[in-house]
Parts: sequence; structure tokens; C-alpha cells
Amino acid sequence: MDESGLQSLYWADQLVSQVNLAGNRVTEVVHRFQLQQNKEKVEISLNLQAQDQTVDYQLWIDQKQQVSGDFQLPDTGHLAKSERKTGWLGLAALGFKLLKSAKVIKAVLAGASVAGYAWLFSIEFALVLVACLVAHEYGHVRAMKYFGIKTKGIYLIPFVGGLAVSDDKINTRWQDVVISIMGPCFGLLMSFACLILYYATDLELFAGAAVISALLNLFNLLPILPLDGGHVLKSISFSMRSWIGLSVCMSGIALGAWVAYTFGLVLLVFFLFIGSIEVIFEWRQRHYSHLVPLDKYGQIFSTVWFLLVAVGHIWVIVNFADSDNPILSLPMKILSS
Repeated sequence: MDESGLQSLYWADQLVSQVNLAGNRVTEVVHRFQLQQNKEKVEISLNLQAQDQTVDYQLWIDQKQQVSGDFQLPDTGHLAKSERKTGWLGLAALGFKLLKSAKVIKAVLAGASVAGYAWLFSIEFALVLVACLVAHEYGHVRAMKYFGIKTKGIYLIPFVGGLAVSDDKINTRWQDVVISIMGPCFGLLMSFACLILYYATDLELFAGAAVISALLNLFNLLPILPLDGGHVLKSISFSMRSWIGLSVCMSGIALGAWVAYTFGLVLLVFFLFIGSIEVIFEWRQRHYSHLVPLDKYGQIFSTVWFLLVAVGHIWVIVNFADSDNPILSLPMKILSS
């Protein structure tokens, strides 16, 4: 970095990227450039994040993470180190970090989830519900691994749902779309598989698994942050204009408030609070976002993909709209209301 605050990145002896840090206090810097290899252009991105006295880095090649690590932060560095937060939020973050590092907690949470749902409903329903959650979260994990993003695995949270935890940040809006929508995609595959088993065996257990999976994933596709549908909506809208992204995401929050009030979903209110914070943070960081936006084709493709997955889940639910079994017809009644 020179005296004017210009950070330069060289590939061998060739200058490939420069970032002007003069007068800016940022926690993240991204260098993006292209290299010619065998008559093909290769997109390379180097992401740098300040963490206390070190800098974390991730090297991406064609939107797939190849290398990650850290190095000592130089005394003359211009990356602003993130402030250490204390209090309840800091303790909660520390507790969650410890939670992620303990593999035995995964089994405890999974057992607690099965026991809790079995206590509320039945052991059969509990196993079906947990299977739906695992299939959904596995879709997220597979997408993360496809992009080379390290994962901590799947955590089942009793009476809340599931969570696929990653170790690294995403690099593009497209990655956000794919990772978000692959959960509902895998959920749809599970619904189709259960439908086939139901028609082959006539066991209503498989029909129940199909409609429960469809209902859960359709709920997750609501355009509300931090749900998967909200992430897809955020990536598409913020790729257009930042003010469009803010307007659309806040409209999603308003929709979520209406849904929470109409159906008495208290837990959704908590999710809306988290989503509101995410929207505000996204807006404040709009000029420094390291995420590569979607182009027009990406916006259209993401929208069509999202709609097709939603229609697939609705089709599964509609199949059992006239069923005499109250469990199988319940999702359609919820949609009709």
C-alpha cells in the first residue's frame, strides 16, 4: 500500500487490482480481476477481512472457493478491526460459537427435536418432520460445498427448525440465491419421493411426509428475511438498485408482520426482527458490498427458478386438497385461508 492509501495487488509482476482505502475505515476489502488461461478468462477474487490482529482471506476462482486462511495484520494496515462487543449479545455469540464446535450437541439437539415433536404430536410425526428438516438443510450444505464453502454441518433446533452453518462468507449474489433455494429444492425432491412411495404402498405416512415437507418449504419460500425466499428476493432486488432492494425487502417485512398477526405466529416476529437488522445492515453497507450482483439474466433465471420451486410445492399440497385425512388436507386449508 502506498502513502496515498492505494492498496495494490500483483500477480507475479503484473498489477491486477487496486483498491483506494484513503479515508475509509472498512472491515473488508475485495480484489477482483481476470486472468487469461488456455484462451479462456478465469475470474479471481481475493477477499480480505480484518479480525483482531490478523486478516482472514478467501481465494475464489470462478465463484468457487479454493483457499482460505489468515495472516498477521501489518501495523500500517487500513482495514478497520471490528470492535469487540460485550454484554448479552457477546455472550450469546460466544455461546453459539461453542455450540457449533461441539459435535455432541448436534446429537443432543436432534434428540431433543424428536422428543419435543413426539410430545406435541406423535413419534411418527416427529420422525417425518425431522426428516423433512434434514432434507431441507442438506440442500443448503450441498450448495455450500459446491462453491467450496466450509460448513459446520446441520443443527436441529427444537420447536424452531434447522440450521445449516457455514464457516466462510459468500462471494456473489448468485451464491446466495443458489444456497438459499437449494434447501426448498431438496425439500421438493423429498416430497416427490414420498409421493412415489405413497402411490406404490398406499401408506398415508408417506403422503403425510410429502405434504408436511411441501408446507414447510413453501413457508420458507415466503419473501421474508431471514427465510430462504427473503434471501432470494434480497439478492435479486439489491442487484437492481440499492433503493429497490430496500423497498422490496421492507415490503417483505411488512408481509411477514401481516402473516404473523393473521396466524398468530409469535416465533415469526423474532425472525422478522432478525430480518430487519439484516436489511438495515445491507443498506448501510451498500457502497462497500463485496458481493458481485446478479446480471439481468441472473435476475430473470433466479426469479423463474424461485417460482417453479414454489409451484412444485403448491402442486404437492393441492394433490391432497380433498383428502378425508385432516393432516393431509390441512396444508391446503392454510393456503386457502
